[in-house]
Amino acid sequence: GGGFLLIAAAWRVLYEAQRQGRLATAGPYARVRHPQYAGFALVLIGFVLQWPTLLTVLMLPVLLVMYWRLAMQEEKEMEKELGEAYRRYAAQVPAFVPRLFRSAGNAA
Repeated sequence: GGGFLLIAAAWRVLYEAQRQGRLATAGPYARVRHPQYAGFALVLIGFVLQWPTLLTVLMLPVLLVMYWRLAMQEEKEMEKELGEAYRRYAAQVPAFVPRLFRSAGNAA
């Protein structure tokens, strides 16, 4: 369920940022650069734990790698489009797993 909540929360922030033509850095995007993909990963892991069939177990790593590759491709596009602003954001915010503790320089 947490994966679905993360996807929904991230979608609202991303939609508003795209509508305004700016980088999404609020809400879940303040903690990870790819909250929707992290949410999808949580959903997939949940499916494997709930229904551990050969197919779901085999598909999990395939889908996780596909989402990772898609995220990396999107990062290249964002860096090309937004340049230094995206590079600063990427340097401060982890891709998929939020930091447990923020350093004083990264406190929001």
